[in-house]
Amino acid sequence: MFSTVGIDAPRRGSHGKTMPVVHANGLEIAYEEVGSGEPIVLVMGIGAQLVLWPDAFIEMLAARGFRVIRLDNRDVGLSTKLTRAGMPDPRVVIGRALAGLPVKAPYTLVDMADDIAGLLDVLGIATAHVLGISLGGMIAQTTAI
Repeated sequence: MFSTVGIDAPRRGSHGKTMPVVHANGLEIAYEEVGSGEPIVLVMGIGAQLVLWPDAFIEMLAARGFRVIRLDNRDVGLSTKLTRAGMPDPRVVIGRALAGLPVKAPYTLVDMADDIAGLLDVLGIATAHVLGISLGGMIAQTTAI
């Protein structure tokens, strides 16, 4: 499960904006919020920062009454980098998976879904829509489950 500590001082991103950071699951998760109303969390795909969500899309959701929350997943952007876990060789991982052998990963989709739950907990949000692209879609589905 997840544990939370609270909201940290904002960090300045490469796009010039400051982003707040929450502590969840022993990590720092950077995020942005736009709008008010029913919360919707946007989860980007593998290696992609939250700033890749088009601003026009964010503004459209906010204009339609959503509280839009987008985050940098662990190992991405301004969120915690887990360098101590090392980078698995994708060829080895894919080969083992195709052979039906166990794959050792530093974290799982469940861990990443728990990061979203931790962020929502710190923000005091009990329920939210979760939308993702690519790996973010798998994280969103895992969060829903």
